[in-house]
Amino acid sequence: MDRNQKEALAMRVSVVTILGNLALTIFKLAAGVLAHSGAMISDAIHSGSDVMSTFVVIAGVKLSGQESDQEHPFGHERFECVAAILLSVMLAATGAGIGWAGIQKIFGDAGELVVPGQLALIAAVVSIVSKEGMYWYTRAAAKKIESSALMADAWHHRSDALSSIGSFAGVLGARLGMPVLDPVASVVICLFILKAAWDIFQDAISKMIDRACPAEVEARMRTAALEQEGVLGIDRLQTRLFGDRIYVEIDIAADADSTLAEAHTVADRVHDCIEEEFPKVKHCMVHVNPFTPQPVPEPCM
Repeated sequence: MDRNQKEALAMRVSVVTILGNLALTIFKLAAGVLAHSGAMISDAIHSGSDVMSTFVVIAGVKLSGQESDQEHPFGHERFECVAAILLSVMLAATGAGIGWAGIQKIFGDAGELVVPGQLALIAAVVSIVSKEGMYWYTRAAAKKIESSALMADAWHHRSDALSSIGSFAGVLGARLGMPVLDPVASVVICLFILKAAWDIFQDAISKMIDRACPAEVEARMRTAALEQEGVLGIDRLQTRLFGDRIYVEIDIAADADSTLAEAHTVADRVHDCIEEEFPKVKHCMVHVNPFTPQPVPEPCM
């Protein structure tokens, strides 16, 4: 799948989730107001934030897909990480606001607590089913195009599904005679949202910092390089993650008596092998060292 196809898939998924979240936001907000449920209103705000976050994802995917230029010779992949960080901040702010509103109601006047109507329960069930569906739909697309921003948006949908479960429990508890459980559910929703925001933030930051690939990936790269004709050893292998892509630097050992053209052919084999077997590799630089056999020590007499 080329870059244009990946971008088209990300845009299609984003448009579908935007429309779904708009419909859910309106439905849950109306249900929260009509059924007098603070938890459902909080849940509606969470769904509304999903709409904004998806626009952030669209911007991140668009920017990261730009070709390399003079100012950005290594490409723009890290814009996806920036989008994911912005999304996590938005998510955390939304969660904090919902939590604070819930706490104020819990420690406020108990007489002001209202038992929510049945419509709030129906809205919670619809939200759970819809948001879980959006999670799996967006997750599948994110894995297919290897997009961290789209995966962050998928987890945003999952956090909304979890918060709707909290809404359902709170509304049900309130209807069973404990109205304080409705604002308690808002606080629980807040914790789910903050946890999702922290996970997204950590993942994005780790991709912004130059880290090596996992040891097992580097081991597979070494094996693939050693299998190429003319490669007599691996002197050095370094990898670094750049957004969702990988840069590789590898020093191979080749026959010291080979011609420059022969050594270049060996390097080309290694280069093509690494980039073909590891689709995330954006660039592989191969350096050739002369292979010098180590002298065998003479046995002691």
